Amino acid sequence: MFTGIVEELGEITAVETLDDACRFRLRGPVVTEGAKHGDSIAVNGVCLTVVEHEGDEFTADVMAETLSRSSLGALTVGSRVNLERPMAVGDRLGGHIVQGHVDGTGEILDRKPSEHWEIVKISLPADLSRYVVEKGSITVDGISLTVVDAGPDFFTVSLIPTTLALTTLGLKQPGDPVNLEVDVVAKYVERMLGDRLPGAGR
Repeated sequence: MFTGIVEELGEITAVETLDDACRFRLRGPVVTEGAKHGDSIAVNGVCLTVVEHEGDEFTADVMAETLSRSSLGALTVGSRVNLERPMAVGDRLGGHIVQGHVDGTGEILDRKPSEHWEIVKISLPADLSRYVVEKGSITVDGISLTVVDAGPDFFTVSLIPTTLALTTLGLKQPGDPVNLEVDVVAKYVERMLGDRLPGAGR
């Protein structure tokens, strides 16, 4: 489990294309400290498993399913990525519960800078819109953010200077894809209510 509090901005140093997958080599001095084979590291919000670790770099395999459901397939050598290690038992939950299981992808639609923050508008797949509410939580490229406005096919977030400086959202421009993970609590509530929800069964 992750919290959506990015630990560092890493970099893709190599990409190896396999038959039905690919292997990334990534640089991240913070997240590789003490890393070992089998550990989990979130890369742009996608939970990946460490295959090899040497110095400040690690490799991770990405299956075809993950490539199709996330924006990781668009990464190339030199791409910057958000990195986070799993939350340790007893740590503070600084963001919200993040599984590292991407629900879909969105696209940066617009950026509106102001003196102390920036409003970013992001497209929202139709099947995820019911889980996104004003002032609720959403994960964008592995970053825990609060929704400002929620529309039928978009949402907006307000980014402080720290987020802009230390994550990929400071680099993304309109047209760029982002990984989205909605609040897992909303999905559990929907599942438990089942047939009692309005419109169920239709």
